[in-house]
This record gives sequence, structure tokens and C-alpha cells, in this order.
Amino acid sequence: MLSKILSAATSGIDAYTVEVEADVQQMLPSFVTVGLPDAAVKESKERVQSAIKNSDFIFPAKKITINLAPADIKKEGSGFDLPMAVGILAATGQILRDVYDEFIIIGELALDGQIRPIPGILPMAIHASENNSTKFIVPVDNAKEAAMAQGIDVYPAKSLTEIIGFLEGAVSIKPYEIDIESVFEESRRYDIDFSDVRGQESAKRALEVAAAGGHNIILVGPPGSGKTMMARRLPTILPNMTLAEALETTKIHSVAGVLPKDTALVATRPFRDPHHTTSNAGLIGGGSIPKPGEVSLAHHGVLFLDEIAEFRREALEVLRQPLEDGEVTISRAAISLAYPANFMLAAAMNPCPCGYHGDNSHECSCSSAQIQKYMSRLSGPLMDRIDIHIEVPAVNFKELSSDASGEKSKPIRDRVNLARKKQLERFKGKDSIYCNAHMESKMIREICDIDDKAKSLLRLAITKQGLSARAYDRILKVARTIADLEGVDHIDTPHIAEAIGYRSLDRNLWL
Repeated sequence: MLSKILSAATSGIDAYTVEVEADVQQMLPSFVTVGLPDAAVKESKERVQSAIKNSDFIFPAKKITINLAPADIKKEGSGFDLPMAVGILAATGQILRDVYDEFIIIGELALDGQIRPIPGILPMAIHASENNSTKFIVPVDNAKEAAMAQGIDVYPAKSLTEIIGFLEGAVSIKPYEIDIESVFEESRRYDIDFSDVRGQESAKRALEVAAAGGHNIILVGPPGSGKTMMARRLPTILPNMTLAEALETTKIHSVAGVLPKDTALVATRPFRDPHHTTSNAGLIGGGSIPKPGEVSLAHHGVLFLDEIAEFRREALEVLRQPLEDGEVTISRAAISLAYPANFMLAAAMNPCPCGYHGDNSHECSCSSAQIQKYMSRLSGPLMDRIDIHIEVPAVNFKELSSDASGEKSKPIRDRVNLARKKQLERFKGKDSIYCNAHMESKMIREICDIDDKAKSLLRLAITKQGLSARAYDRILKVARTIADLEGVDHIDTPHIAEAIGYRSLDRNLWL
């Protein structure tokens, strides 16, 4: 007999429907899976056979052929175990044909018939909702995540025995219910706050400007000056995440298999800080079985590269494409996948190899040649994409011992939200541009008009302070953001002056 069970699989961060066809024939016993299965899918044979037997069902001593359609797309993972088992039981008449046709079924089987969670459930649930498939059987540990997709009934499954009983009407399983709005609100909380940072007012101001305009930023200072501490708090002052952004971010984390067990929604801006030994594939994505990399896991959030000068040059160079395009394309012989990667880059580095150049408390042991070589590890094309450079000096004892706490994240975030609102209105109707950092040169000339006094100051900075030509557009973009934070439409001279101060690396400050 032949049975067809609907299931699903992911491609990139999206999902597609898979028909699991099970054919059982009166021939010599065998178990064959076709439809471009990978190793994990081929190994389903052993899991399915043991799970059926250990659940007190009959595994047929016949020829079993499993086809995963469409057959021209490679199938990966262990999520087809459960639909295979249900298909075999249906093909052998152990469950009725008309009870399973309306369900999408997904899950990994343990040898004892228990059902284990799999990655990528949210994209599958959203796909089911968009394609009018209203009933979705998932592992119980995936139910909360799947229920974030609206318009479907999610049935949490614990074991093969329970699912067969449910399909036959002997066991009652209620659809998993969740209040999406309440989950979204409860999840939008940070455990850290900007008020934890003592001193460093100029650096905190630079981070506020960066957050308001979506500008990439690099912090340069000696060890222990608080660069990492401030960078970790940068997501807490970014604009509030929308539900659409949260769902898209959650899809990426779900596909990558890094979504925490009890988390249904990533509702706070992600913060990713890969180690400098991270491979290109770990940073950008890829591998033998393509998975999202750190740049995609930081989508709608912050990618922080601590000690950026220690990263391999080729690893830093591959960042240029996602910084420019907002996505990563991974091409393989049989498939090409695109992962979103719209993130804000924050980086930190020491001013020299020993870390103490310019620090009054420690003597620097580096020569000018060593400092030049160290700073040159960051290529011009990469620095072209970083709008703000800020010096972070060591914190003095008075600031460290002060009882006064700094400004909290919420009022800073409120100012950032107001600035971003002005930018959204300004760029309304312009595709893929929603903040000042994304402006191209032509748009900068139109939007960032300045008077003669401000032009004179900018000309002086370019000619007298040794600022590079590439700094011109960046200064104008940052000045536009500073004006937005003040709520004014015109860029004034003080805005230009502050923006010029955020180009310390262009001024060769450390040499």
C-alpha cells in the first residue's frame, strides 16, 4: 500500500512542503529512502524501525520505499523520522488513511519512540500558516516556538504512541495556545543597563549617536577602559524591536539551532561577539551543511568584534559584502542560499600591540613602526564602512569610586527612537534605507546640506588635520544624526564639529 504524509523542511531561513511517500510491497525485506536524503535522513531507517517496534506497533518484514518529494532538493536533518513512521503505519493499515491527510507532521524519533525537538520549527510553522495548512504536529519542546506563527493549530507530541492514539481519536491533544503580544512584551527586557558604566561620557555619547543613525563604530583604548562593557550595552539603547523583526530574527536562530529551549521569540536586539579565531564559515555562514554565521545571527542587532586587529585579514574582508548588501549569499554546487545580515558593526581594539600607547598610567613599549603595522591590519575598504572612531581612555579612580550612577538605557533609547522616527519619515518610499548610515553619496548631497560656516570648518578639518577624503561623507552622515538627536532639521556648525571629533583614526591620532 501507499501513503502520503505532509512534512516540511527549511532552505535558508524559509521553509517548503515535503511529501513523505511510504510504499510497502510484499517483497524481500528492505528499507530504501530516495529524494536526495543526506546521511542523517538515511539513518532514519534505524531510528524509525526501533521506534515502531518499541512502541508496540508492527514493523513490516517487507520492502519499504520512502520518497521525499520534491526529489530534486537535498533533504537534511532528522525531522522526517516521525512522518516516515506514521507513513509506514498508514501504509500497513495500522492507522486509517483519512485521519492524517490534513496534518503537517515533523519530529525526530528516539529509539524508544519518544519525540525529540528539531531546529527550524518557526519557519516551517510560518510556511504552514501561509499555505493554509492549519494543523501542525510538532515535538512538545518545539510547540511554544511553533505557536508564534498565527493561524495554525499546533499539536505538541511526546511520543509515537501518543500521536497514533491522537490520529485514531483515542488520545486527546489540545492545540498549544500562546499570547504572542504578552510573550513579545515579556521578552523585551535586558539584564544589563548603560547606568552600569562609570565615566566614559564621550564614548557613551558616541555610542548614542551610532545607535541613533545605525552607524558602525570602533572603540580604541587601553585594556580595562570599558570598551567591551559599553559595547555589550549597545543593544539596550537601539530602537525597540518590532514584532516582524523579532520573528525574522527568531527564524534565523531557529534554523541555526541556537534558540534556547524555553525561548519562543528573540525580542531583544541580538548581540554576537565571536572570538578572533572564528573561521570564515563561522563568521559569514556556510559549512558542508550550510548554516547561518555570526553576521546573520546578529541580524537586527549588533556584531561586536573585540580586538578586531587580531582577526585574520581574510575573515575581516569577507565582512565587506554583508556590510554593503545586508545579506550573505552562500553558493554550493547544488544550491545557493541567502541569509539576512542587516547588523550594526561595533569593534574594539587597543591603540598598539602592548595596549598602552597614549595611556598616562602605563608606559608604552611599542615603536612607531610596530604601531603603524598594528593599525594597518584594518584595511581601507573595511574602515570605509565604519563611520565613528572614538578614543576610550582609561577610567580614573574618582569615576570608578563614585556612587553616582550613569544615565539609564531607557531615556537614551527614547531619544534614539525619536531620531530614528525622523529618519523613517525622511526615507519613506526609499527601499532598504531606514537610517542615516545607509545613505549613498547622491542622497547625502541632497539631505545633508550645510551652510558656508560649516563648510569652512569641514574644509579646515580635511586640509589641516589630515582627514582622509573618505571621511567627508561619513562626517556629513554622522552630523545629520546628531542634528536628528537634537530634533532640528538643519545641520549646524556644532554638529559638524562633533562629527569631526569621531574620526580619530583618520587623523592618525595614535602615531
